[in-house]
Amino acid sequence: MKFIHRLGFYLGGFSIGLIFLMFFLSGKKTSCAYGPNSRVLKNISTKSLSIQPEIQTKLMALDIDSLRLSELLSKGDVDFKKSKTDLDSCKRYVINHKTIQILVENCKTTAIVLDVKTKQ
Repeated sequence: MKFIHRLGFYLGGFSIGLIFLMFFLSGKKTSCAYGPNSRVLKNISTKSLSIQPEIQTKLMALDIDSLRLSELLSKGDVDFKKSKTDLDSCKRYVINHKTIQILVENCKTTAIVLDVKTKQ
């Protein structure tokens, strides 16, 4: 069998497989969170978020509502150098997004916002 025939069969089977996957995976909320940054943000976003009253006033002063906060927590970048991931009970993560820095304590069932700062 010539190379061009083998290539044709391969590309034909590959395209049928892609169409098959697109048909079965369409409409489903599939995602691949393989990187450490994505896994931490996905883990935090699945838990109930708790905000302390003094942090709530800081958020109001910075004009950040709960929707914007959830966006910051889902699209931010985790700074692992400043984070404390070696704690036994609840790990603390520093999340940066543009000019805002958020300190989040990630426990088993809840995520607690401990501090919010603006970066200069």
